[in-house]
Amino acid sequence: MEDDELDLADELEAALHLAPEVQLAIEQVFPSQDPLDRADFNAVEYINTLFPTEQSLANIDDVVNKIKLKIRRLDDNIRTVVRGQTNVGQDGREALEEAQKAIQQLFGKIKDIKDKAEKSEQMVKEITRDIKQLDHAKRHLTTSITTLNHLHMLAGGVDSLEAMTRRRQYGEVANLLQGVVNVLEHFNKYMGIPQIRQLSERVKAAQNELGQQILADFEEAFPSQGTKRAGGPSNVLRDACLVANVLDPRIKQEIIKKFIKQHLSEYLVLFQENQDVAWLDKIDRRYAWIKRQFVDYEEKYGRMFPPEWCMTERIAVDFCHITRTELAKIMRTRAREIEVKLLLFAIQRTTNFEGFLAKRFSGCTLSDTVVKKAESPLASTNPFLEDDTSPEADDVTPEKADIDKPKKPKVPDNPFHGIISKCFEPHLYVYIESQDKNLSELIDRFVGDFKAQGPPKPNVDEGGAVLPSCADLFVYYKKCMVQCSQLSTGEPMIALTTIFQKYLREYAWKILSGNLPKTSSGGGGLTITSLLKEKEGSEVAKFTLEELCLICSILSTAEYCLATTQQLEEKLKEKVDTSLVERINLMGEMDTFSIVISNSIQLLVQDLDAACDPALTAMSKMQWQNVEHVGDQSPYVTSVILHIKQNVPIIRDNLASTRKYFTQFCIKFANSFIPKFINHLFKCKPISMVGAEQLLLDTHSLKMVLLDLPSIGSQVVRKAPASYTKIVVKGMTRAEMILKVVMAPHEPAVVFVDNYIKLLADCSTDTFQKILDMKGLKRSEQSAMLELFRQRLPAPPSGPESTSFVSLTAPTPEQESSRIRKLEKLIKKRL
Repeated sequence: MEDDELDLADELEAALHLAPEVQLAIEQVFPSQDPLDRADFNAVEYINTLFPTEQSLANIDDVVNKIKLKIRRLDDNIRTVVRGQTNVGQDGREALEEAQKAIQQLFGKIKDIKDKAEKSEQMVKEITRDIKQLDHAKRHLTTSITTLNHLHMLAGGVDSLEAMTRRRQYGEVANLLQGVVNVLEHFNKYMGIPQIRQLSERVKAAQNELGQQILADFEEAFPSQGTKRAGGPSNVLRDACLVANVLDPRIKQEIIKKFIKQHLSEYLVLFQENQDVAWLDKIDRRYAWIKRQFVDYEEKYGRMFPPEWCMTERIAVDFCHITRTELAKIMRTRAREIEVKLLLFAIQRTTNFEGFLAKRFSGCTLSDTVVKKAESPLASTNPFLEDDTSPEADDVTPEKADIDKPKKPKVPDNPFHGIISKCFEPHLYVYIESQDKNLSELIDRFVGDFKAQGPPKPNVDEGGAVLPSCADLFVYYKKCMVQCSQLSTGEPMIALTTIFQKYLREYAWKILSGNLPKTSSGGGGLTITSLLKEKEGSEVAKFTLEELCLICSILSTAEYCLATTQQLEEKLKEKVDTSLVERINLMGEMDTFSIVISNSIQLLVQDLDAACDPALTAMSKMQWQNVEHVGDQSPYVTSVILHIKQNVPIIRDNLASTRKYFTQFCIKFANSFIPKFINHLFKCKPISMVGAEQLLLDTHSLKMVLLDLPSIGSQVVRKAPASYTKIVVKGMTRAEMILKVVMAPHEPAVVFVDNYIKLLADCSTDTFQKILDMKGLKRSEQSAMLELFRQRLPAPPSGPESTSFVSLTAPTPEQESSRIRKLEKLIKKRL
């Protein structure tokens, strides 16, 4: 029996074992803190919780009664729930049946609504059918009435047009014809109707008759042969022009063509090729004649032609075309007679006349081809262009400027530019050859003036002056550029650029490089005796004050030429046609001026460097092993400082306007002087400890002077450029390290070699050999040192620096250590 109960309990436990998801859902729906509701309920733990001690068993009956009461309540709840679920199935079926009935009723109502809607739609269609028919009838009736009115107007208008044409009533015809043409456009879709087609043919016939009749009237008023009749029927012809606006455009063009041809016939006779007034020296008479014709036209015929025909401008344009053709023909015939002054005179008068046309007319009658040709050679913004010889350059109407903005802003648009002056372009080689000759003479004059006047006076207060010839050259370039840009912006500008390049190079070599002072091989130098006796000023620099100022002046001139040449290239590119811009390149000339600048700086450096050479030579000749005590700076240092103080302030003041090149001078001098100083330092051998201390003091003095070099002798103290300071510190620190290595004891050898590698970081055996020579070691000792040096080279300078330094100073005798401390105190005191 007990076994059966156990089996039943196991089955119940297995049946009540729920999945974790189900158990989690039950806990969320029915949250409970009762241990009996937990999924992992343990009866033993629960009993132990109820009876934790033996004394608590005294209440066992109460606990059992509470559990039984809870069981009975649970049974009652289960029984109630089970009974409540007995009729759930029956209730659900009833609810489903009720829902199905409600759906059937809903479908029935929807069907009824749909049927009623279809009936309503059919009823609306029947009601609106009649309304649509009435709307179509109304629209067709309106169209018919309008068409009949137009037909009536067209028929009456054609009859009136034919009658007025016969009576030459052009004033009434002008208004009527336009109306008839507009009405006829409404009948384009009815041309299949014979009557409409007949009316259209009558209109065309009337138009043709009007055109022929108007042309005949103009021919009668202005016959092709003979003189103009001033008493022509101007009122009739004025109305005829209004009619021509409505007729075929060819009628209008024919009237304009015949009138202008007849108007300019006198010009062709007066300025024939064989006439004396046709040559370039009397070109003013051509433009004076057409100006008188403008006045004559405005007085006699100004009111006859409509303003929109722009007859005055058309006369001017045809005059320009004829003049260009005639001038080109006569210049080809008499090409050998063309001179530069005559050509420039004709071009100037022509461009002035083109400017006059630009101020008076808008250029609206010019064809697209002519306008494009006129746009290409427009003048551009150019600082070289100071004075424009053409008065029209400043007077351009805003309307004309708004027609088509040029590519380069701030330039007035002159559509007439080049309309006549284009004919001079094939002959501009005369102008180019003349400029070549003039520039050659100008360069020769510059050379002669420089030789006659000599170098510029030294003026250290205002800085190095630019040579006056430089400004004269570029002023002449400006003039040439303005003239040539007015003549053409095509190949002649390229030819002129080539001429500019040629004489820029000649100026650089003949005027600038050719006048640089030459360094002489034999110059008076300082003797060792004079250096030791400190006879200051016993040597004069190789270049005099005037020569130094001349070099600085040439350098400043070359810098000005370099900057101005770059601007010249930019302005030439603005002047020339877009397709030719890539052929403008003055980089070679700019490089030439850069070479002049570099040579000038090199001369200044060589001069100061050469002035310091005797002092360095004296340093290397001194007996440094015999120096007994450390004193003030040596005489050679004083000599070097003296030369620096003599030259550098002059150079700095003369290069005040070009500070960057003064900085380059300082850098190049440092790069030249410091290696030379170190080379002479290696020649000082042997050196005693005291001699090395004196050299170290001298080196520090030179280092301070070099660091102060850019502002030496100046009342305004400026901080030296960082690039220059870096070079001086690096170079002079190496010299100091060399002397510190020389001062260090060579015993033990390993420590000496390691400290050499650490301080100098120089793996060259030649440098190490020179250090050993400076210390005065014997050849046998040097061989052992060199062998040890080669062995120690592969090994990096490992280990703390302090250890190596201690190893260096540890074996030093007390006397040598005290000397180093004295030297350090002396340097600090001088600082």
